[in-house]
Amino acid sequence: MIRSKIETYIGFSIKAGKFKCGANAAATLKSAALLVLCHTAAKNSVEECVKLAKKFRCRIVLSNGKTVEELTGKEQCKILAITDGSLAQAILGRLDDEFTEFKWEAKR
Repeated sequence: MIRSKIETYIGFSIKAGKFKCGANAAATLKSAALLVLCHTAAKNSVEECVKLAKKFRCRIVLSNGKTVEELTGKEQCKILAITDGSLAQAILGRLDDEFTEFKWEAKR
């Protein structure tokens, strides 16, 4: 099976330990460069992801093809926080149909 570049970059972040899985684990971080949200996430998970994106001032990528659970190998994982800025930029530079930017409005 051929992996996309973004899947490879996510794999690099996991192998390097530059990630946190789940909303609670991500909330313990001081900063994150990018959040990956699963397309199967419930409304509460989406709201939590947006809240984290506001806290970290980072962007959200929606995983449309594979679930975040499949990408990470962690059960019930709907949110993935990537802490490495260069890997986050590489992912954002390769967005396609399977990984799209999640648009959210910042309430002022």
